[in-house]
This record gives sequence, structure tokens and C-alpha cells, in this order.
Amino acid sequence: QVQLVESGGGLVQAGGSLRLSCAASGIIFSIFSMGWYRQSPGKQRDLVAAITSSGSTNYADSVKGRFTISRDNAVNTVYLQMNSLKPEDTAVYYCNAAGVRDLCGNYYWGQGTQVTVSS
Repeated sequence: QVQLVESGGGLVQAGGSLRLSCAASGIIFSIFSMGWYRQSPGKQRDLVAAITSSGSTNYADSVKGRFTISRDNAVNTVYLQMNSLKPEDTAVYYCNAAGVRDLCGNYYWGQGTQVTVSS
């Protein structure tokens, strides 16, 4: 069974930093691209950053230069280092294994981790 467990969120002041972690199980982690998404109330879930199995990365324009995605295949974990946080970064953050779906065709998501940035 695929499980994704996000952690590391919290309340931080603008300009601060947080490091999110997502521990994956039930998949051959090293062969999948992984992504971090975020969702604010009333908005759709958007891709923030992604990393391929070979380590190539891409970022949403809004976080370029501030966020860094990385992965450690030895412990099946993907990270999101978030620096220079802004109030608009406030959201629930989720990780996702690209292309991994359940028998109903739905993507797997964890419970998410709340990030709140105060001004």
C-alpha cells in the first residue's frame, strides 16, 4: 500500500524558513519523480516543485530562488527547504509520486502539512 507522510510544517514569521519532509512507502521510490504541491482555502492544488529520479528539478515561478527540493533515496524521503517565506506561501503542502495511482485511478496524497506565514 502506498503511503505518503508529510511533516515539518508550522507557524513562521515572514522571512523565516521551514523544511518539509515527505516519507514514502509502498513504491520503488528511487524510480519516481516526486512533487510538492500546495493548496490554500478555496483554491486549487498547485505544483510548487518537482524532482525527477535523476535529480533534475523545476519550480513554480513564485518560489524560484527561495525553495529547494531534494531527495534522499536511501530513506525514501523528499524534502522542501523553504526560505524567505512570505504570507502568500501559507497553505497546506502535499507531496506526490508522479504517475502513481490507486486502482480507481486516483493519485495518492498524504494528509498534508500546514504552513502558516505571518506578516
